[in-house]
Amino acid sequence: MLRTSRANPACSAETLQNVADSLQDLGAAYLLTIGGDDTASGAAAVARVLGGKLAVAHVPKTIDNDLPLPPGVADVRFTTAVDVGKDLVRNLMKDAATTDKWFFVTIMGRHAGHLALGIGSAAGATLTVIGEEFPDGPVSLDQIADTLEGAIIKRRILGREHGVALLAEGLIERLDPDTLSQVERDPYGNVRLAELELSRLLKERVTASLRARGVTISIVAKDIGYELRCAPPGGFDIHYCRGLGYWATRFLIEGGTAAMVTMQGDTFVPVPFRDLIDAKTGRFRVRHVDVESAAYQMLAAYMIRLTHADLEDPEQVSALARAGALDETTLLKRFGDLVSSVRRP
Repeated sequence: MLRTSRANPACSAETLQNVADSLQDLGAAYLLTIGGDDTASGAAAVARVLGGKLAVAHVPKTIDNDLPLPPGVADVRFTTAVDVGKDLVRNLMKDAATTDKWFFVTIMGRHAGHLALGIGSAAGATLTVIGEEFPDGPVSLDQIADTLEGAIIKRRILGREHGVALLAEGLIERLDPDTLSQVERDPYGNVRLAELELSRLLKERVTASLRARGVTISIVAKDIGYELRCAPPGGFDIHYCRGLGYWATRFLIEGGTAAMVTMQGDTFVPVPFRDLIDAKTGRFRVRHVDVESAAYQMLAAYMIRLTHADLEDPEQVSALARAGALDETTLLKRFGDLVSSVRRP
């Protein structure tokens, strides 16, 4: 297997040469890969080493939806994952409403928050927290916990003791390096995100914080990921992948190489690997959620969470303080910096 990682960027020259030799021994003329950023980066490395001796193309397939495609162009499997995840989260929302509990749900998505946001929007989850909403630099567990606690308090003044908060798995990679240093990494150099159990850690912090002030809340921690990866593809993804496969094959046969294949509208557009790779890492760039976009601002507007408007309204501040068992000064100090630091519309 071709290994590409941050610890071993784009593979060693020896490994790539071994791959090149093996492909030539097999008499291969074309290489068509399908997958996410690890697979894409490996394909680009092979194309570079073979220098035109082998035609290479890549089909973008990842539920994370984070390969650097143009805005509005999805990776294969993303729409299926959103559709399946939407049903799972809706079931949790029904359970939460009938039993007066909160669910903290970590949604797969190593580097970006696209999948968590898509599922949260489709299901109508209470809120979705993604790494992109925080300023550059490390994010503390306390910042994320306070975001969740603020949402719980705001729901309480609406007379509701339940909710479902989705957490993008990529939040883990934004955590303080000391926290991540204790977590094992996979062969590609990526943190094994599931081992940190983000939803459980946040459940414990938020529960302890509220309980210390006499506020009793029931929180259940859950992860959703492999259920989405293993789901049968929906109709759109079947049609979409067939089209990409067809055009990728034609692209290779007709002399094309070293490109990721895309459908932009009704047009087939091969995008050269060189335009997609980060010069510093030697890997494909990550497509992050654009929190300044109209699409994100719409999604954020439907979430229940503390905002500047909440903390600027004296009546709302008074109600929030009572719901959170805090005095108003402490409430403003506790959540004021958080609300100011988060990138919100």
